[in-house]
Amino acid sequence: MEFFVTKTFIVYSLLAFLMSLVPELSIVIPARNEEKRHIDHVLLSYISYFSTFFLKPFEILVVVNASSDRTLELVQNISRKYHSVHCLDLGHRGGKGLALLEGFQKARGKFIGFVDADGSTSAESFYKLYQKIEDHDGIIGSRWVKGASVSPRQPFLRRFSSRVFNLLVRLLFHIHIRDTQCGAKLFKGSSLKKVLPSLGITQWAFDIDLLYQFKRQKFSILEVATVWCDDPHSSLNISRAAKEMFLSVVRLRLLYSPFCFIVHWYDWIHNRVVL
Repeated sequence: MEFFVTKTFIVYSLLAFLMSLVPELSIVIPARNEEKRHIDHVLLSYISYFSTFFLKPFEILVVVNASSDRTLELVQNISRKYHSVHCLDLGHRGGKGLALLEGFQKARGKFIGFVDADGSTSAESFYKLYQKIEDHDGIIGSRWVKGASVSPRQPFLRRFSSRVFNLLVRLLFHIHIRDTQCGAKLFKGSSLKKVLPSLGITQWAFDIDLLYQFKRQKFSILEVATVWCDDPHSSLNISRAAKEMFLSVVRLRLLYSPFCFIVHWYDWIHNRVVL
């Protein structure tokens, strides 16, 4: 009897230890040429904050893709020092969509989210998403709801383009979210894993695709105000980005319509021309 009790205790202790290794939270960070934006400082700030205030296991997965600077080296150096940081190198493949898909697939957390690599969302702001998600399947930070703070104020053309884009998304997908493109989102891991097989690899439309899949599954998404520190050194070309965003969203809408054959036909023609 004593042997049985001892054996049972050992088994439960081992299970408890293994469970403690499973992270409560996984943070995916897509990174491309982030050396000048000091990605190492951003990572250290997240490590410091969550190690201090988040009293549960967490992991940070940095997915480096198509970088020509020292981004990969900086991330690898940090991952060697901190066991909570993992570096995934995609080489010269893909953009943000592919990076996030790779990160989501590798993430093990009960909650899985992502942030931009430039530090626009602080560790404290991201932690507040975790605190507020409660029974929702997902929660996203927003720069366009009451209480949000954006510093410095974005140029008028960028704000105008953002509102036109959001109106287009509302009309085409009936997603009633004011800031679909904010790079601060968190989801229940179980819900996210259910929509992953349906996600495609897109550039500007990846966030739309992700939120649309949640809508199709009738998952609940909460939008909350966030504190956003805009990158003054952003090299975003507004006119070029606006055109690419428009085409990406229209293409995505066609894929989820009876006219999906148009996209497949175009892709087939394009591949034949390229080859």
